[in-house]
Amino acid sequence: MLRMIAIAALLSLPGMAIAQDKQAESGKPPERIRNVTLTGADKCPAPVNGEVVVCSKLEEPYRIPKALRETKKSAATSSWVNTAATLDEVGREAGGLPDTCSPVGSGGQTGCALKLNQQYAAEKAEKKRQESSIP
Repeated sequence: MLRMIAIAALLSLPGMAIAQDKQAESGKPPERIRNVTLTGADKCPAPVNGEVVVCSKLEEPYRIPKALRETKKSAATSSWVNTAATLDEVGREAGGLPDTCSPVGSGGQTGCALKLNQQYAAEKAEKKRQESSIP
């Protein structure tokens, strides 16, 4: 996409040079700077009344940018290692083993603080990931 913008800018340089020459002769800043995003085979509009027109092409106008797309993990995309770890953890909690934060078994209550800390760290990491994806 950056390449297309650079090409569009280079193609519009002659028109911009003429407008800049007129502006330089008058010694005044341009009255208006207009940014136009072009799609498909649209052409850059001509400047009117001392304005400067900056055109850029939009490569994929009807797609959500990759940075904003959400990818959800599913069974098909997760590895067998993650599936096995999840099954192991479920089995530990059902058995009431130590450090599982389970109401069942003799040592199940010992892992509640650890589980809360892990949940807090996961929520904090998810919030940071979501904030970084906002443009």
